[in-house]
Amino acid sequence: MSENTHDKLPIRMLHDRVLVRTDSPEGERRSGGGILIPATAAVGRRLSWAEVVAVGQNVRTVEIGDRVLYDPEDRAEVEVRGVAYVLMRERDLHAVAADRFQGTTDSTGLYL
Repeated sequence: MSENTHDKLPIRMLHDRVLVRTDSPEGERRSGGGILIPATAAVGRRLSWAEVVAVGQNVRTVEIGDRVLYDPEDRAEVEVRGVAYVLMRERDLHAVAADRFQGTTDSTGLYL
């Protein structure tokens, strides 16, 4: 098989793995007041949000399309068809945000 053929094969996530696409590229960001914060600025441990694009068959709490909170330092990056993704285990996720949680008793009442 040629390399181009491998690039077109379908991908299935295994076990408890979750594949996410980050909301924004790492680098400069803005504060709530609009101040530009450079990528080199020292920040404490900061969690990030991402969108779930694929899940393994043993994943129980997240679905494709959910937004999840994760620690960007505990991640493995992979590029698929020119798009960068983050691969992690379900247990490494800190929170899930989804429309299906509206009106449930176990949600915090906070909204994105």
